[in-house]
Amino acid sequence: MRNPISKKVMEIEPSGIRKFFDVVSEMKDAISLGVGEPDFDTPWRVREEGIYSLEKGRTFYTSNAGLKELRLEIGNYISRKYDLHYDAMHEIMVTVGGSEAIDLALRAMVEPGDEVLIPQPSYVSYLPCAVMADAKPVIINLRAEDEFKLTKDELIATITPKTKILVLPFPNNPTGAVMSREELEELVPVIIENDLYVISDEIYAELTYSGSHVSIASLPGMHDRTVTINGFSKAFAMTGWRLGYAIAPKIIMEQMIKLHQFAIMCAPTNSQFAAVEALRNCDDEVRKMVEAYDQRRRFLIDSLRNMGLECFEPFGAFYVFPSIKKFGLTSDEFANRLLQEEKLAVVPGTAFGDCGEGFLRISYAYSLNDLKKGLDRLQSFIKKLEAGQN
Repeated sequence: MRNPISKKVMEIEPSGIRKFFDVVSEMKDAISLGVGEPDFDTPWRVREEGIYSLEKGRTFYTSNAGLKELRLEIGNYISRKYDLHYDAMHEIMVTVGGSEAIDLALRAMVEPGDEVLIPQPSYVSYLPCAVMADAKPVIINLRAEDEFKLTKDELIATITPKTKILVLPFPNNPTGAVMSREELEELVPVIIENDLYVISDEIYAELTYSGSHVSIASLPGMHDRTVTINGFSKAFAMTGWRLGYAIAPKIIMEQMIKLHQFAIMCAPTNSQFAAVEALRNCDDEVRKMVEAYDQRRRFLIDSLRNMGLECFEPFGAFYVFPSIKKFGLTSDEFANRLLQEEKLAVVPGTAFGDCGEGFLRISYAYSLNDLKKGLDRLQSFIKKLEAGQN
């Protein structure tokens, strides 16, 4: 028989995150500080709206682009929150999570051989989605000394005549890095001069702890060059509702919707009705979650530094990215031994790109009590390593 599997698919590595948590699920008394999922329940008023939509029999298809009421509400929301202004009927689409939106944007925009710039460490989906779109992924290795932010010089050094798209993954998973208005403004002339487009993944936009999030699409000259990705999973604790959205100029959005029509049809209807309620009436709930994350963030940073781990202060998302280079172990070795010896799961930095070597991703989307238990196990492991080095 001929090989039934696509070579392109075979060559894509599985997620470096999942293998750890497949083990954790089978390990008694294990603690996980690795999964990027809020530990909060979806706000009650959102759940109630989802229940109500089912009771009312709202189980029909919506339009391919999404429920009109939701797209209008997304338009209102991004206008007041991020100073983004788009035609809700032609430039906003509801997707099955943010990951689908990333996939659609790349497939709608690239030709075979086009180069897509992907700063790393970053979310695991960008590179395989670029490969599946027949683009050439080009990695920009971000540096700890720059707090894992993308600099103008790094961008200029990576651009070639084949470069078409820059993925902008801020606030960043896994590092927690954010980029200020001034830092984004330095990139804009380079993007425009080289006729690039930007896919800006802003799924953590609400989870910032030092000033408000700034979207590059809101800066002069960038409206027609940017596809903005966002969603409901992180800010509204709605991971299982599987709902995201994309915002893009009409010429790009028309093609994204076409792909969405054939692959998905539409996002879950009751999730869409619930999301309307989230955008309209859940600012207070989101604010309380952000305050709780900020408390955990500060506790975790202080605890890691007291253990002697170098860790720059992240101001976005819900992750810290401490260095473990001084122990002489690779990220994978450290994480595997920590799991086997102390039953604590974290994610090796290399799951997010080769330049993540020497780092770990630790999530603070957990209660303070769970964080304390996990940190006790990390402290115990570090003491063993230090004792072995003496």
